[in-house]
Amino acid sequence: MQSLIKQGLIRAKTPFRLPIIQRATLASTAKPKTQITSLPNGFTIATESDPSVKTATVGVWINAGSRLETIKDNGAAHFLEHMAFKGTKSRAQHDIELQIENLGSHLNAYTSREQTVYYAKAFEKNVPEAVDILADILQNSKLEESAIERERDVIIREQQEVEKITEEVVFDHLHATAFQDSSLGYTILGPRENILNLKKSDLEQYISRNYKADRMVLVGAGSVNHEELVKLAERKFSNLKPSEPPVSIRTSPSAPPLFWGSEVRVRNDDMDQAHIALAVESVGWSHPDYHTMLVLQSIVGNWDRSLGSNGSLSSRLSHTVAKHNLANQYMTFNTSYTDTGLWGTYLVSENLTCLDELVHFTLKEWSRLSTSVTEAEVERAKQQLKTSLLLNLDGTTAVAEDIGRQMLTLGKRMEPSQVAAAVDRITVKDVHRVAYDRIWDKEIAVVGVGSVNGLPDYLRIRGSMTFMRA
Repeated sequence: MQSLIKQGLIRAKTPFRLPIIQRATLASTAKPKTQITSLPNGFTIATESDPSVKTATVGVWINAGSRLETIKDNGAAHFLEHMAFKGTKSRAQHDIELQIENLGSHLNAYTSREQTVYYAKAFEKNVPEAVDILADILQNSKLEESAIERERDVIIREQQEVEKITEEVVFDHLHATAFQDSSLGYTILGPRENILNLKKSDLEQYISRNYKADRMVLVGAGSVNHEELVKLAERKFSNLKPSEPPVSIRTSPSAPPLFWGSEVRVRNDDMDQAHIALAVESVGWSHPDYHTMLVLQSIVGNWDRSLGSNGSLSSRLSHTVAKHNLANQYMTFNTSYTDTGLWGTYLVSENLTCLDELVHFTLKEWSRLSTSVTEAEVERAKQQLKTSLLLNLDGTTAVAEDIGRQMLTLGKRMEPSQVAAAVDRITVKDVHRVAYDRIWDKEIAVVGVGSVNGLPDYLRIRGSMTFMRA
């Protein structure tokens, strides 16, 4: 089972690069276009064939994650991910593992706030067997009580490992405070109490509510044939029921949540660093300002002292932070969901007496985005963004992830030329407008974990969003 950390699915994950859930495709326009077919029950098949490779990634992307949970069953989506490989009505756990091993394939799954994914990487000739296994575990998992009891300890240990990673803790707090009274603020693993008490009936009810044909996409990337995958889907997934009433594949899972200007502070003076996240509300995947928010992210940039940099000339904030030794590192993030998102900066500093200055200069850079960013900066950020997006697409699994995510969030796959064109169309005026509309004088969510005694008062931080001008 891939870890949540490796998958980058809880939030803007690995520091100092674009988060995985933010990736888009900028591959060569010479590559084959994505083919899309929908079955009568709403189940969708989307493929991109690449005859130059002999392997393929096939998987089912489901418009269901922790956001579709309730307080009572928070953690069910992730629990189901664990249970998927524990046996079906026709295959015992050992049979699944042995079959995958004999095929030389890899079977995996992951859960995010809005999506659940089950996928396999296999040789070209073994794609039908891989799809058969995926269809079986999705529709026929036994969910035996004994297996559920055994898996509780595994998930508790996973939760304990996540809690040791401060960045994970910070972004969980950020979602919880920014999206109060919304399931988008829930953690993906769920609270310990739920992990220890979820029952088979809770998991079955979650499946019944959310594992619907019109909320699923079978994705194939690499050495796949679209027509053959459609035929496989007709045989293996035609019995899936659609939603009642039927929904669009990218239907918002709930009403847009309110964004709360608020803060969470977890002071721990035994820690030698302060971990700080500052965020405003961002936009959803399909919003017209989505790519402009990514350009804003690129302008502020990322920086890591351990990489030996004295500050990038293309990022004024990194130059200031490096010059005054204000932080060890920082990362600008833009995490989008169906109808909302988080845009902000995550900072780590051991210079505990200068946290006020660190926040000051960060917000000063934010305010500059709406007034004095130059055309040269925007063009440089656009080129860096396109390069980052392209370099983050490597191999059939990355292509499949891109197809699946876009199908669930956009209802289509943007071709590489369309993504490039969308970025290229962004102007300095667009940057100033979006920064003014989305960042300037907007409510802010603040999280501080560690030695954060020097972190400015919340009202002072919020006031800086109004009065500070570059």
